[in-house]
Amino acid sequence: MTTILAKTFERSLDSLIAGAVAGQVIEAWTFDDALSRRRAEQILREKGAEARIRSAYKPLVFAFLEEFDLSGVDAVAIHYPVHPSAPENRFRLEAYPLAALVGERRIEFIGRTDGGFFYDVELTRQSIVETHRVLAPNRIHTDILGETNVSPTGWIRLDGDATGHRLETDFERVFESAVQAVAGYGWGDSEPYFEELNILVEYPADDIRLPVGDEVISLREALHEDLYFSLLEFFQQKSGRPPGDRGLQPGQIVPEILRGSGTVSVRVETRPLSTGYVESDTQAIDTATEPLAVSQIEALLEEIGGRAMSAVSRAGRTVSARYVEGRDAAVMISGGQHANETTGIVGALRAARALKLRPDAHFTISPVENPDGYALHQRLRIDNPRHMHHAARYTALGDDLDYRSAESDRDALYEKAIRLKAHALSGAQLHLNLHGYPSHEWARPLSGYVPRNFAMWTLPKGFFLIMRHHAGWTAQAMALLDRVTRHLGSIPGILDFNRRQIDLYEIHAGETGFQIINGFPCLPAIDERHAVPLTLITEYPDETIYGDAFIAGHTAQMETVLAAYDAWQAISAETLPSS
Repeated sequence: MTTILAKTFERSLDSLIAGAVAGQVIEAWTFDDALSRRRAEQILREKGAEARIRSAYKPLVFAFLEEFDLSGVDAVAIHYPVHPSAPENRFRLEAYPLAALVGERRIEFIGRTDGGFFYDVELTRQSIVETHRVLAPNRIHTDILGETNVSPTGWIRLDGDATGHRLETDFERVFESAVQAVAGYGWGDSEPYFEELNILVEYPADDIRLPVGDEVISLREALHEDLYFSLLEFFQQKSGRPPGDRGLQPGQIVPEILRGSGTVSVRVETRPLSTGYVESDTQAIDTATEPLAVSQIEALLEEIGGRAMSAVSRAGRTVSARYVEGRDAAVMISGGQHANETTGIVGALRAARALKLRPDAHFTISPVENPDGYALHQRLRIDNPRHMHHAARYTALGDDLDYRSAESDRDALYEKAIRLKAHALSGAQLHLNLHGYPSHEWARPLSGYVPRNFAMWTLPKGFFLIMRHHAGWTAQAMALLDRVTRHLGSIPGILDFNRRQIDLYEIHAGETGFQIINGFPCLPAIDERHAVPLTLITEYPDETIYGDAFIAGHTAQMETVLAAYDAWQAISAETLPSS
């Protein structure tokens, strides 16, 4: 192991307390949870200072949670900032999920272009309008890529100063120190640059659950996301690849953001790759309430039977799969390409178990295509089970296995080899690739707030489908989408689930940009990258869900597989030449 950075920071709240004097009036905005801010205010009062400490992260939402009285309010109007260096909806996104938090009250968002970083709030009670101004402290800065960002920052106003000035907080210092330490290290010129790059942070902030779906406000989760993607972007730039290139193989970047005991610290070091798994209890597969243990997945594959297939990950873990041969038109079923998307893994196994009972079933099943990512997800969930953990999205090489070229050296294919084997054995013309995405807001607050290159994924918008197909296969693709969505619409509650999430999404983000087919957002597109002419990708908002929500998610995934399998038997018989 090589230590690149080890540093402890004074807490911003402690610094405010130490510098305060009796008689002082303090307004500050920091990245701290509500309990920490209230405790600091109490200590400041004991020193004789009058203090109000607000959240620099999502300040409008916290104003409604902590300061505004909505009793008797029947309408809310929000005049939000629009800045030329940020997306038009940037501050509407930061206000999410306010439209749900205000309940049945009418809410309207109105853009302002005066350049001020504040929200003007109008609360209407029995035709009387009450106005409030909510500061949204932001700074315009250039990041390590040379990109201009508008990002939340700390702020302080003393003794009635109407303007105030920036307060560089401990949260911001942790982030900048880690990124700069990695950027300044000598990594050489060859990918991968390391096995595991670990960023261990202690940050004393509790998450806040909101009474809206699976929504949560988490400073620690936000720091994980911002560190992971900022460092991924740095290595993309270092490698000379274009922004967002998913073929980059830097190694496994692992931010571990812990609650800790009250100190603020960061340690950056390189480590060898792990090779094991975290085990857990066996669950009833149809009612599993959380991600499955790998030992149970292996046992379920053994029960499904058929011909065993395997590949090996970079860390040496086995990618296990099965080929069940029959007289039906073959279908490939996979899950866990992005290993923090876990309902697809359970749904794939449930569907394969059901198909196995059919005498003519013909399919391949590879439920965990990315075992190194899955192992990391298990590890990270121990401390933060309700965080998205996008560090576990990609492989131990740091790439998206789907983007490895089939023409590459076969020894370098690692996990991707399982797809080539599945296609070669089955001859399938349809691949069902089960995925998920964040079930609550995804933000990068210190890098412009909206996740760069992933803006469409920042808010949940229901269960949706992506269809990638070769040119000349449009008719089959659209027929499949129609039949599958018709079936999914018969699942009790799923259309209402979609409607609620889409309605909230459109208020804060704008139009989905998707084609709605039978109540389901769908995104069909011609894509020639894959050997299989049709790839149906599921996207269920599943990252961080448990219990009944997890059961609903993997049931929807299973039903999609079974509906697509049945639809494909009819479509292929109707439209494809017989062999």
